[in-house]
Amino acid sequence: MTETLIQKAYNEVKKNKNKVMNDPYRLTYHLMPPVGLLNDPNGLIQFKGVYHVFFQWNPFDTAHGAKFWGHYTSKDLVHWREEPIALAPSEWYEKNGCYSGSAVEEGGKLHLFYTGNVKQEDGTRETYQCLAISEDGIHFEKKGPVLRLPEHFTAHFRDPKVWKKGNLWYMVVGAQTLDEKGAAVLFHSRDLFHWEEAGTIAGSGMNGLEDFGYMWECPDLIHLNGKDVLLVSPQGLMPEEDLYHNLFQSGYFIGALDYERVKFQHGPFTELDRGFDFYAPQTFLDESGRTILYGWMGITDELEEYQPTIANGWVHALTLPRELELRDGKIFQKPVEEMKQLRKGREVVEGHICEGISVELLIDFVKSGPFEITFRNEAHLSFDSDKLTLKRRNLRTGGLETRSCKIASVSKLRIFMDHSSIEIFVNDGEEVFTARYFPKPDDVTISIHADAKFNWTKWDLGE
Repeated sequence: MTETLIQKAYNEVKKNKNKVMNDPYRLTYHLMPPVGLLNDPNGLIQFKGVYHVFFQWNPFDTAHGAKFWGHYTSKDLVHWREEPIALAPSEWYEKNGCYSGSAVEEGGKLHLFYTGNVKQEDGTRETYQCLAISEDGIHFEKKGPVLRLPEHFTAHFRDPKVWKKGNLWYMVVGAQTLDEKGAAVLFHSRDLFHWEEAGTIAGSGMNGLEDFGYMWECPDLIHLNGKDVLLVSPQGLMPEEDLYHNLFQSGYFIGALDYERVKFQHGPFTELDRGFDFYAPQTFLDESGRTILYGWMGITDELEEYQPTIANGWVHALTLPRELELRDGKIFQKPVEEMKQLRKGREVVEGHICEGISVELLIDFVKSGPFEITFRNEAHLSFDSDKLTLKRRNLRTGGLETRSCKIASVSKLRIFMDHSSIEIFVNDGEEVFTARYFPKPDDVTISIHADAKFNWTKWDLGE
């Protein structure tokens, strides 16, 4: 059955290849699905010197369905190779999807942990945390479920992230309690096959939080600058002033995890990205010690079905890889240094207008003040007083929609434009705005109108 499913997926890729590749909104330097729908980044790891990015993938439709794990590899985070499908939903414990998870190396082998999703005919759901192992990082042998659903959670229980501390392996899973509150649950193991529940380390109504969502997806515990940081994607938050305006959120809590007492004392929740299209981030530690993050450059909301790439058989992409640093109680994000390999044709821009489709812009403000930048007459970034705002055209209504954040001043912008995406790094990564947008393909105008004095540099980007 596995071979049949995988061959069907490859047939979809082949059948749609020309249509997909000729889409004017196809991106130049971001990871995308070869066909169909991409969502969460999975299994991020540097294994035997090679970077691996797996991703949730439905090759048969531009809607959500029974997910596969697609797979890319790279030696430099810039030039990528499409690998054979890593996981297909062929077994009883995953028949409705090989859902999100993570990767670790042990004994020279690559171990993938993922959620097996099962939907019964009566509408009930089953969930299993599963393991697959590879010696070469390409071909995987499924070992089946290694953790079943604890009785005090609903079947919304998924997205295992695994790491090692001391002599024990740990796994954090996103969960929903029986009273429909989001939570992050910790497990431990000595051998990666047998797992024991340690306890719930964070969630809605815990650690000083009030009601904070009905489900927490994609938990990820990392260590930055002496602090434990829990990344999580809560569902069910209501907008508060400039916060939480996407359907679902992604952010982090900074604190300290007591592994013995299973307590995670933490501070407030901070969103990782202020734009329209960012969800389900995952990190990994590479061999040089960097903590690198990828996010899904998309979200499941009412606008998803209106994306124009659907007409050409594909939808969504991943963000740039971003290195994380913790400074003064806040995560700063910056594109990995390797992205500079893409630069071509440096231009010091004179005046207020330049042109580009797939470009990097570096804008230094000699003195902070109000400004507005227009990207191909389809998106606009403006700063006034203490607020930074990104606007774009709503795909359903045609009107402008906005995302904003408070910020004292703007001294530097580093902006990555691709054919239909934009990632804006503010003040060396103090804030980030990520969005998909769909300009007219022949509109290449980028303009700045500012009271403040500024200098800007442009590079064309391409492999």
